[in-house]
Amino acid sequence: MSSHVRTTKRILLRSGKSPYDVVSLEEALHRDVIATNAGNLIFSDATHKILETPGTEVVSNGIRTDRTPASQINEEFDAFVVPLANAFRPSFEAGLKRLTRLIRKLRIPVVVVGVGAQTGVGYDASRLKPMEDAVRDFCSAVLERSASIGVRGEFTERYLRDMGFNDVEVIGCPSLFMYGGELDVRKRVPELTEASRIAVNGSHDAVRKQGLGKILGLAQERYPHLRFVGQNLSDARQLHWRDLSDPNSRVTAMPTHPDHPMYRDDRVRVYVDPVTWIDDLRSFDFSFGSRIHGNIAALLAGTPATVLCSDSRTLELCRYFEIPHKRLDQVAKDPESADPARLYEEADLSGLTGNHAERFERFTGFLDKNGLQNTFTHGDGGAAFDKRMRSLSFPPGVRPWNDTDLASLGARFGWLNTQLGELTQENDRLRRKLAGTRTSGAAVPAPSSVYRRARRVVGRALQTGKK
Repeated sequence: MSSHVRTTKRILLRSGKSPYDVVSLEEALHRDVIATNAGNLIFSDATHKILETPGTEVVSNGIRTDRTPASQINEEFDAFVVPLANAFRPSFEAGLKRLTRLIRKLRIPVVVVGVGAQTGVGYDASRLKPMEDAVRDFCSAVLERSASIGVRGEFTERYLRDMGFNDVEVIGCPSLFMYGGELDVRKRVPELTEASRIAVNGSHDAVRKQGLGKILGLAQERYPHLRFVGQNLSDARQLHWRDLSDPNSRVTAMPTHPDHPMYRDDRVRVYVDPVTWIDDLRSFDFSFGSRIHGNIAALLAGTPATVLCSDSRTLELCRYFEIPHKRLDQVAKDPESADPARLYEEADLSGLTGNHAERFERFTGFLDKNGLQNTFTHGDGGAAFDKRMRSLSFPPGVRPWNDTDLASLGARFGWLNTQLGELTQENDRLRRKLAGTRTSGAAVPAPSSVYRRARRVVGRALQTGKK
């Protein structure tokens, strides 16, 4: 350990990027700063703001924890805070194991905030049985370094307690505590009409398999100012690059697909910064769909929202925070029941706003128990954070690429040219290095992926120009 004593506590936060990092759209998509889903940044940014106090520095790890030596983390930081969402799911088992291996090597406190288990809306945990050992190892490692684990809701609490873990607390998700104990959400219009601005969101599975596609289609026909907000990295790449290489591109009913009418009408966005996402939703009258953080973004903007729950992770969070919600499998049987005007009329916001302060007190109690201060109790309530964020100029939401003017092409080709230059330099460096070895005749990989992307960009620009 270092011999000097730090006067400021340093927290390493598992997040895609710091809230203060301003990166171009091209760089954000290249680096995947949203960790495949923009919703991740909403709860990580909120956690950053909450934990940043006059005596605490919060540092993002860029989700590259497994590449940072544990010894370095032990040396440079006083705690490791891990905001998670649906981490207890089969597709994340390998990632959970990597995280566990790192935690086992740490000597500093490790605090998990808002982790959840994912299964169906029926709360049947049997599909999680094959990964039970991985979940057990993870929780054991964390609880050796913290007082308790903070989970999203009732299902995850019961899931872990059934495994024998008693130090489990339901705290929801830190995203809804971005403004502390205050949450001002209200209906600003008496009813929704054709002139209303409505945001809708949903996953590819919800659109393709769970009936959201028909609900979306009806809303698209009735509300001319409907806007779809995507969240996946593949959504953003389809909008910005017209990149159809991801398997998600097969879901042509998604408005993020270039062949969709909403794409052609510029009624689609994806955000790589929560601040622009939330700001844009302030001007909307209502939000609905199957994405939990897509709707939480609206609530943080003061815009009413209804979640169409398609799994346990969304359902338990809605129940805990008393967010207006319906089960997608039920409304899919009667798409008319999910008409935005009807959802808006039925949305009861009283529990969401009226009980928010109590939930926030429970959340800060969890932080206190785990040795973490928060800006609302121990700082300025996030004033310095908000002031710094207002001083920064973040890129706007990613929008459909429907034009071929010089402005739209300039940023794309400029970024590609820079990447080609950097790769060429690296290629030359490797050739010089190999020249003095026996393998000097070995082939050096060409920057083919960037060349391919450049060719695709040119091709799509020409195709778009013909339309």
